[in-house]
Amino acid sequence: MKSKVNIAISGGGTGGHLAIAKALMQECQKRGIPCIYIGSTQGQDRAWFESEEGFSFRYFLPTQGVVNQKGLGIFKSLLAQLKATFLAYKILKKHKITHLFSVGGYSSAPASFASLLSFIPLFIHEQNAIKGTLNRILSPFAKKVFGSFEGEGKNFCATPYPVRKEFFDNARERVELKTILFLGGSQGAVAINDFALQITPLLHQKGIKIIHQSGERDFERLQNAYKELAIPVNLFAFSPNLVEVMREADFCISRAGASSVWEMCANALPALYIPYPYAAKNHQFYNALFFSQKGLGLLCKQEDLSPQILEGLLEFPIKQTSKTLPTLISSNGAKEILEVILEYR
Repeated sequence: MKSKVNIAISGGGTGGHLAIAKALMQECQKRGIPCIYIGSTQGQDRAWFESEEGFSFRYFLPTQGVVNQKGLGIFKSLLAQLKATFLAYKILKKHKITHLFSVGGYSSAPASFASLLSFIPLFIHEQNAIKGTLNRILSPFAKKVFGSFEGEGKNFCATPYPVRKEFFDNARERVELKTILFLGGSQGAVAINDFALQITPLLHQKGIKIIHQSGERDFERLQNAYKELAIPVNLFAFSPNLVEVMREADFCISRAGASSVWEMCANALPALYIPYPYAAKNHQFYNALFFSQKGLGLLCKQEDLSPQILEGLLEFPIKQTSKTLPTLISSNGAKEILEVILEYR
């Protein structure tokens, strides 16, 4: 008879990490496996999960990142992590946790180190093409390191990126460029917004419709700029239903966060990736490089943006790319991850 499974999911800070945590929690729910969440009082952890009933218990420990600290700040951050690790150790014991799944980010550190001290199997999910600092430190001690980009190490396990089912359900094969989407993320991206203003007149001349998510902070400026251009644009600050927005587009100009690139992949939506240049370890560049090297996307550094890029964009093989993108991913990402985790019992 197999022993009872109790899973702890830890980590977060940003939406990309937390979306993976939620996907695995939902898969656990389907199988009746109880799981708890251990995150941080900092970042977005509380906003995502404080009221999430899918977790039987939710803990938010007082931690903060160490990597970007200087001087005394490093010492204070390390001390906070040490105290939080002790608290996490007690939480794991209290709930008789059998498996610890970390999605990375500094808020995963206490529970991850506590799992090693407790001899609880540790599993890591790396969202990006380049490992984060904490994941790089912990990877040698993990039973498995899951990832959807190319990985290395004997414990690396390639699995589909967990993407919401709606992105697959609303996928369609794009045939030609009739509508383009500028997507700067929920906070917007000034560089993408400025680039949109540069090439919108040229797109309009060619009869290409424009959808533009500007972000709250830049919405008014963009609204006024498009009025001056006298060009009809579907402009909005933010849409909570990104699936519907993507469905209308034939091509996207976007940052290259892990969730974004894989959501577009699942949706069969070709893209020009403009990596955020200040992302940790320049990971967005390497996320985009993964697709561009396969001929399944265009990559342009922010400092190289110019209207001349439009020529390559218009000649890009949209139909073939849209047909091929979905072959890189399946809708069973969270299911495959959980099945591997449950082998260790």
